[in-house]
Amino acid sequence: MSKILFVVTGVDHWTLADDTRHPTGFWAEEAVAPYEAFKAAGHEVVVATPGGVVPTVDRGSLAPEVNGGREGADKVAASLAAFTELLHPIELADVRLDDYAAVFYPGGHGPMEDLAVDAGSGRLLTLALETGKPLGIVCHAPAALLAAVSADGTPSFAGYRLTGFTNAEETQAGLADRAEWLLQDRLVQGGADFQEGEPWAPHVVVDRNLVTGQNPASSAPLADELLKKLA
Repeated sequence: MSKILFVVTGVDHWTLADDTRHPTGFWAEEAVAPYEAFKAAGHEVVVATPGGVVPTVDRGSLAPEVNGGREGADKVAASLAAFTELLHPIELADVRLDDYAAVFYPGGHGPMEDLAVDAGSGRLLTLALETGKPLGIVCHAPAALLAAVSADGTPSFAGYRLTGFTNAEETQAGLADRAEWLLQDRLVQGGADFQEGEPWAPHVVVDRNLVTGQNPASSAPLADELLKKLA
């Protein structure tokens, strides 16, 4: 049994352009769908956060309207309750990449606040990209790539085909005009070959060892692609 590292945001808010705090954290489906897939495949999961804080779930991600109704919401809540590793995270700064078979970053708006500027996370991502370690990142979590810089000062993800939460989706979610910056724009500015799929539909992009998913619906198919790299 190998270990898969989950790097999860440690914040409970996202600061908007007017300095107001939008309550957030990690998105439930993006954590539990891959978690269940990895555990079913026999892997151990270890959670790491900045500062080793217990991560906060975005309460909006538990609502019936984003989970296909009350039954879906109850299922996600039950799955989250079973994800007990979230209650015992390790300090992200203490992570040794060699200890893990793969790395996964779930989204939610939280990574836009902390992981986007976390140098330790950036170094981990750069090392994963450079060494070929299987790396999965979904929805808003590609914001963490913005902190990943190569030795020559260029973005570590430059030239990679990837995806993430799109400008269209952020607009439809009602936060684009309130955000200080948009994820798709920043990734493109950093040299990514951004692959945009239909809003809210599953969309996964694989380039070398990097597997990215566009939105919550992409988290389960992303997990399947990451598991293929561990087979």
